[in-house]
Amino acid sequence: MIKSHKQLTASLLVSAAIVAGLGVSAPGNAAAASNPSNSVMAAAAGQIAVIEASVRLRSTPSTSGEVVKYLQKGDQVQIVAQPNSYWYQVKAADGSVGYTSTDDKYISVNSSSVGTPTAPSAQTGTIKYGVNLRTAPSTSGKVLRLLKKGEQVQLLAQPNSSWYQIQTSDGSIGYISSSDQYTSFANNGGTGTVTPTPTPPAPVPPISTPGASAQIESVISAGMGYLGTPYEFGSSRYDTSTFDCSDFIRQIFMDAVNLKLPADSRQQGDWVKSNSTVVTSTSGLKRGDLMFFMDYKGNSASAYEGIDKSKARISHVAMYLGDGQVLHTYSVASGGVKVDKLSASWTNRFLFGGSVIR
Repeated sequence: MIKSHKQLTASLLVSAAIVAGLGVSAPGNAAAASNPSNSVMAAAAGQIAVIEASVRLRSTPSTSGEVVKYLQKGDQVQIVAQPNSYWYQVKAADGSVGYTSTDDKYISVNSSSVGTPTAPSAQTGTIKYGVNLRTAPSTSGKVLRLLKKGEQVQLLAQPNSSWYQIQTSDGSIGYISSSDQYTSFANNGGTGTVTPTPTPPAPVPPISTPGASAQIESVISAGMGYLGTPYEFGSSRYDTSTFDCSDFIRQIFMDAVNLKLPADSRQQGDWVKSNSTVVTSTSGLKRGDLMFFMDYKGNSASAYEGIDKSKARISHVAMYLGDGQVLHTYSVASGGVKVDKLSASWTNRFLFGGSVIR
């Protein structure tokens, strides 16, 4: 069948986008990048490499991964891992960690720089408590996604006593806290919890990293930046010109710590129940906790008597700021994003709350 002019043009545009995404400039280069025989293979963690031509550093081993930065000709990087024949995970001189093409047009590896470290013995683990998967062994590392309770992961390395490098079932590679409250590792199908053998790391300079409280303040600061943004029920999740309650909460976590919560308040409530310690009294709330509310039924406490709040439907979400104040948006008439006092009406509607960042 003969393709139309539009179909042919579309096909060429898609092909060009794929080539550009990998960082190559001509069809011949694209073929080289997809052919393992033209790439430096099986590099060892810790080896030093030199960038031969400008290439993208991406957040995941895929051309759809977000561009972290551009590596320039002459830059030196350290090989962290090689998840497959097409991608290296590398650490740049400024501490950025990400993925770049293994094609030797873009990178050359000094095979004599560092010997191959001893790898963990195929240890697999289970996530016990929701934990962030990051691009670097630091709380300042970008959050790739949240690993949920029950997910299976494989241990790749332990660069220091505080972090594991792991690979998820979908192939993502990153770093998680080594605290045993988050993961339980078993040795190659064995039983019981074991402590992974640390991988001899290349020297890593000490990094000053913010704790949970600093991250919470960053989220609150992001929220304050939207004060007065108009309310719109069912607002678009792709712009910040208007918000409904759950869109606002989702956006400020994305802005501040690159954590993408579910899109609506009921799913956000389920997320908190699965990944945090739930409190059902406002007296148990901490600054930065999310609060979930049921439908308005009146200002008096008697209007809510007899309601089983454990089964009530969530209709609103807000962030607790402490001292009886909440940050949220809930109606056009209220003026959009604002800080409110936790009035008796809101207290009567309160179902539960919990932390996103701990």
